[in-house]
Amino acid sequence: MSGVLLDVAGLHKRFGGLVAVKDIGFTIAPGEILGLIGPNGSGKSTVMKLIMGIEKPNAGVVRIAGQDVAGWPTHRIARAGVGIVFQHSRPLHRQTVLENIKLAMLPDSLLRLAAAPHVAERAREIAELVGLGQVLHRHPPTLPFADLRRMELAKAIARDPKVVLIDEPFAGLTAAEVQAFSALIAGFRAQGRAVLLVDHNVKGVVALVDRVLAMYLGEYVAEGSAADVMANETVRRVYLGGKIETHARPDLDRHAGAPLLDVRGVSVLYGKAQALQDVSLHVREQEFVSVVGLNGAGKTTLFNAICGLVPYGGEVAWDGAALRGQSTAMIARGGIVQCPETRELFGDMSVRENLELGGQRLAPSERRDQLDWLFALFPILLQRERQAARTLSGGEQQMLAIARALMMKPRLLILDEPTLGLAPVILEQLSKALAELRRTTKITVLLGEQNVTFALPHADRVYVLEHARIIWEGDPARFAEEAGAGYL
Repeated sequence: MSGVLLDVAGLHKRFGGLVAVKDIGFTIAPGEILGLIGPNGSGKSTVMKLIMGIEKPNAGVVRIAGQDVAGWPTHRIARAGVGIVFQHSRPLHRQTVLENIKLAMLPDSLLRLAAAPHVAERAREIAELVGLGQVLHRHPPTLPFADLRRMELAKAIARDPKVVLIDEPFAGLTAAEVQAFSALIAGFRAQGRAVLLVDHNVKGVVALVDRVLAMYLGEYVAEGSAADVMANETVRRVYLGGKIETHARPDLDRHAGAPLLDVRGVSVLYGKAQALQDVSLHVREQEFVSVVGLNGAGKTTLFNAICGLVPYGGEVAWDGAALRGQSTAMIARGGIVQCPETRELFGDMSVRENLELGGQRLAPSERRDQLDWLFALFPILLQRERQAARTLSGGEQQMLAIARALMMKPRLLILDEPTLGLAPVILEQLSKALAELRRTTKITVLLGEQNVTFALPHADRVYVLEHARIIWEGDPARFAEEAGAGYL
């Protein structure tokens, strides 16, 4: 392996006041696979788009086989030898698999719209190479999800690129499909291509890549072998959030009576992508249960299935009764209230109006009592009660979203990624509020989090969700001993 096919240096991208990519650089040689990892929002996909010309860099160099292509239009960069596999399949549905691949091989010139005679033969060769030889004449809507991903890979290599960029290649694939897709990507080594593999899941790329570069909030964190990067303290802190602490409640009887929430064998498909596969968990009255997993593992899908927002296979029972067939509003009125990752506040309404909207079904005296309690739990909201929700800081908006959910007096509060994008001082305030809920109320909480060090101190039990499946269950102390090292 000699020379360099992709050379990135000093790459910088700003969106308004947000620095999405800051001084990122790396090289990839022929026959080498580099894994670019980091939690969601780290800037990985932005780096890939900057290389491909989908976004224009504010500064930096992108050399393909020695030629600087930074800022070029996408079609010129493709012509210079770069192919890209997007996370989401984008086929032409009326064309067959073979026709989709042939279209990717058409010349750029408007004077030569017809494909050369050898194109059909070459398209068949590429289809065979990626495992589509048996479905050449089928249309994309009839294909399984894994074959759609294979077709995207075929289109990316149709023009024999020197460099291949692959974004989140394993999202929605089963374990067997991941293995097959990994073998296809590994085959690029023998073909002498340089591969940039973008993923947030470290374990998904460990066996496949030659080197790993970790990013966080647009900046370089570490680079080296997968083992070295996974052992890096900064990387572990970025993914896990810091030191793992647990606070057991020995007085809580976690085995008495039937579960309040009982999820059994739940599976969810988004189109043909497997978002959840045979997931089972239970939550008992007054328990705080944490579902931890990297972004994309399926936490939000699980919560949306419980709340009736997405169709699912399997069973979800609430207080002994099946929830299937009930509307989301009926489920909420029955005691299950979700505080979504996206918050869904009414931006032009004041803090107090958002809260009162959440408590509209309460009697006036009960609503006043609930408001007083929430203003004591989140004092900043009392100071901001007349302020429009859209003018609050991100942390204040998160507090308001949680408080609005609590205004409905839920029996089960579902919190989806409440720490996402928040500063440490806000995390501390949220942590104190959850600890107060756990200590002084009978509320039951189901918490979905990527940040393990936030989730575990507030948990009586923990589930680990990975690639749409539950892979571990136990108490927080056991997680610290058994699962923490393998979470990455």
